[in-house]
Formats: sequence, C-alpha cells, structure tokens
Amino acid sequence: MKPLFTAAVLALSTLPAFAQDDVVCMATEEMEASLVDWYDETPAVMDEDGTIVWASGIGGTWTVVSYNDNGTSCALAQGDNWSPRMDADALIAGLPDLQGSTGS
Repeated sequence: MKPLFTAAVLALSTLPAFAQDDVVCMATEEMEASLVDWYDETPAVMDEDGTIVWASGIGGTWTVVSYNDNGTSCALAQGDNWSPRMDADALIAGLPDLQGSTGS
C-alpha cells in the first residue's frame, strides 16, 4: 500500500483547488506511520473538528489529515514550504466538507 499512498499523495493538488478523487484514505495507524516515516511530519495544528495539519518543519512538507470514526484517515491536501506563520485554520477551512464522502 505504501507505493499507492506515495503516488496518490504526490498527485494531490495544493490548496485551494483539488478534486474529491484526490483524497487518499487508509487505516489511521498506517496514515500516521507513513507521514512520520516517509515525510518526517508530526502534528502541527489541530482544528476543532479533529482535522490535523501535519508538517515536517519550517520550509518542509505539510499534509491536512481528516480522521474518521471508523478508524480510517484521509489526506485531503498537501504542500511544501510549511511555515509556522501559515494560517492552518484557513488551510483547513478552505477544504470542502468531505466527511460524508470519505467513509466516515
């Protein structure tokens, strides 16, 4: 599953425009391990709805992850050049409400 995740995440558009088909979902444990192992990302900002922006440090990669009640998580968007000055709440708010379409 790792090569599929890598290809799919690399195919995600950066905000604000992306299609629902670009959303990558998998078991939460696998999602988090992939973000840590492959991208050296850690949780940076958590939104009140539980969506988390993972980031690899200043100038590094970032990924917006939505968590579902069924034990899966979905990578909704990703990008480069993370900065603590980025408005993570605005990144999350700019995403369409995909909760109903991601298997939650």
